[in-house]
Amino acid sequence: MTFPFRRISAASACIAILAAAPALSQSADSSVLQLETKVLLGDVHGRIDHMAVDPKRLRLIVAELGNDTVGIVDLARRSVIQRITGLKEPQGVGYEPSSDTLYVANAQDGSVRFFQGETYEAAGGIDLGSDADNVRIDAAAKRVVIGYGDGGLAVLDAVTRKRIENILLKAHPESFQLDPDGGRIFVNLPDAHAVAVVDSASGQSLASWPTDKGGNFAMAIDRDRKRLLVAFRSPPKLSVLSIADGKEIASVETCGDIDDLFVDRKRNRIYASCGAGFVDVFEVDGAVYRRLNRIPTTQGARTSFFAPELDRLLVAARGKLPPSRQRSGYSAHSLRLMAVRHAHVQTQPVQRTSSQASYVGLGDHSGLDGIVSPCAGLSPLRRHRCRRRRSGRSRDRTAACRTAA
Repeated sequence: MTFPFRRISAASACIAILAAAPALSQSADSSVLQLETKVLLGDVHGRIDHMAVDPKRLRLIVAELGNDTVGIVDLARRSVIQRITGLKEPQGVGYEPSSDTLYVANAQDGSVRFFQGETYEAAGGIDLGSDADNVRIDAAAKRVVIGYGDGGLAVLDAVTRKRIENILLKAHPESFQLDPDGGRIFVNLPDAHAVAVVDSASGQSLASWPTDKGGNFAMAIDRDRKRLLVAFRSPPKLSVLSIADGKEIASVETCGDIDDLFVDRKRNRIYASCGAGFVDVFEVDGAVYRRLNRIPTTQGARTSFFAPELDRLLVAARGKLPPSRQRSGYSAHSLRLMAVRHAHVQTQPVQRTSSQASYVGLGDHSGLDGIVSPCAGLSPLRRHRCRRRRSGRSRDRTAACRTAA
């Protein structure tokens, strides 16, 4: 069961919002997530890394690592409204609501930069030494946790923005998850072939769970079922562990080169985005994890972000720029962002026209309702061309970002 992303125009980076038609009958060949729309990001050099959401302003924060910038996307306007420059390979981003502060972790110089308020004005920073990476926000405790270096978690006070704790690890931390219910932090250590368990209050090591597979970069926590989900690249597997003792409950094959993993508590689903060019969607039924669908994206589209408050999964994917849009110093490929919406469970595939496939309303349960047409606000000539492209009559629409089924 696949749903190739069709008729995506030849442009640079964009956000595509998908309307989802989940769980169908076993014989139905339709996707649980459907393309809803897209938003251009512009000419972005190199790859992007992690993403976050500023829910107060309905904005997506994009760490454009290869471009040394952070892009700010207004999801209501469907456009990039700001780009923070002068960074050093930004990897991790996180928005802390109580202080209205955006945290940006930089790989090249190991710094964490602070940006505050409506316009994300520079508000200082802190030096962690090297390879500042993932950022996690503990909103309840007003703390910010950043993975960095050859093995460390820095804990910052969100009020003073000072480092209040430093947790030592055996290797560089990749994805890690906070467990507010149990007062622990679970950390992927692929170089140590282990998952570390740390006490979040004392910073002391509680356990180290060895792994028999390699490349455990992605991780998610299922708070309802008290389970830890760890994704491996070699071989590509999703392991479901008990957070009590690390014992494996289930294991299922995933797409290759997985980098991000999320739990959809509302629908009992797991989303996994992979550099092999797919998003895997799994359904949870007790101790059974069944793949509902493998949705084609594009090669290298490993970065994603699921925002429950927006009910969207956003996937960063490459789209090829036409020669007229290519610039010196920029690769021929730029980036698309694809946002995903989830519809109610149906027993039959949804029939849609060509125009609906490329632009679908957002529904009444999202904070993004009322978005105007992407063709609005243009001059009459450009609006006419925009409508032609979106209605599927432009001949070059299918060639640009087509993905194999």
